Amino acid sequence: MKEIEKHACCGGTLAVYTHDSESLSCPMTFSLFLPPQAAKKKVPLIIFLSGLTCTYENFTTKAGAYKRAAEKGVAILAPDTSPRGNDIPDDEDSYDFGKGAGFYINATQAPWAKNYQMESYIVEELPQIVGKEFSVDINRHGIAGHSMGGHGALTLYLKYSDLYKSVSAFSPIVAPTFVPWGQKAFSRYLGEDHNEWKKHDACTLMRNAQSRPDFAEILVDQGLADNFLEEQLKPELFEEACTAAGQALNLRLHDGYDHSYYFIQTFINDHIDHHVDILEK
Repeated sequence: MKEIEKHACCGGTLAVYTHDSESLSCPMTFSLFLPPQAAKKKVPLIIFLSGLTCTYENFTTKAGAYKRAAEKGVAILAPDTSPRGNDIPDDEDSYDFGKGAGFYINATQAPWAKNYQMESYIVEELPQIVGKEFSVDINRHGIAGHSMGGHGALTLYLKYSDLYKSVSAFSPIVAPTFVPWGQKAFSRYLGEDHNEWKKHDACTLMRNAQSRPDFAEILVDQGLADNFLEEQLKPELFEEACTAAGQALNLRLHDGYDHSYYFIQTFINDHIDHHVDILEK
């Protein structure tokens, strides 16, 4: 692993690292903010998964998260959204498939399966690296995300409750098996077996969980001026699934807000507080 830049930030440090990923068979880059408290003890960690077309850099430079993270004593890890490199297969005509659109799943279909193993990368490889190399407590680990990253956060949280103690999302894709973004990605990464698709659908996973009254509340923020709301996002379906499973959900709908990072900036402090309140228990 190589540090490629480092900055003093909000009393802590913000650094960018590159490493050779075994999961993805290519070099990968991520940023990590460590609050000042990390100089004396291990701190809890939030991983933030970004959306379509993004890299680690979008959240790192646009979210405005680090002042609150420093106040609360929590580290924030921002990974990339897909494998990268000249030898990585891609669909150059699509913004919603291929590079920048890994969907946080493990592809099973050629030519994608060799490199597009984003679920393994996020769940297994990155926590091992961060837990070993930095002053973070991987046993106090939350996950958050935006749009495609919100899909990743919700599904990985539901599948790996032993790893993630808290979850939140901005404008998540909650039912990818029913919407164009998910259908396009799943059909090509996973093939045409819809039973495989359902393993990566937050609504289906929540319904299959059956009973979750003892799990921590989930926080979801959604802008009502989001131009993807009706066709791609459908938060009401996740609300219905949570109700059926007895899962506490704080779904907040906001007039006037769209799908942009201005929306994330506005409410990021609430999400950090949400995670810290759970991770510090």
